[in-house]
Amino acid sequence: MENSNKESKYLRAKERVDELKKFYANLWSYIMVISALALINYLTNEFRYMWFLWAAFGWGIGIIFHAVGTFNMNPFFGKNWEERKIKELMDEDENSKKWR
Repeated sequence: MENSNKESKYLRAKERVDELKKFYANLWSYIMVISALALINYLTNEFRYMWFLWAAFGWGIGIIFHAVGTFNMNPFFGKNWEERKIKELMDEDENSKKWR
């Protein structure tokens, strides 16, 4: 039992590290690509029209949603809510079986 508990903790930690790696890779890509686009924008028209901001804005929205998911910042349906709801439903099911 203890061995499976340690293995379960290890797997959850590994999944968490994978989530963090994906987020930081996405963030790093965002910084590099948007910087390159800004440089191209500057070299071609010296920021008379900053078209690179459209890409920065669109991808930035994606980064924000990725951060919300990765760092459990969703106040409504985050992981804590999910775990509480599962426990609540399991308790309800167990209580209903007792009275049958």
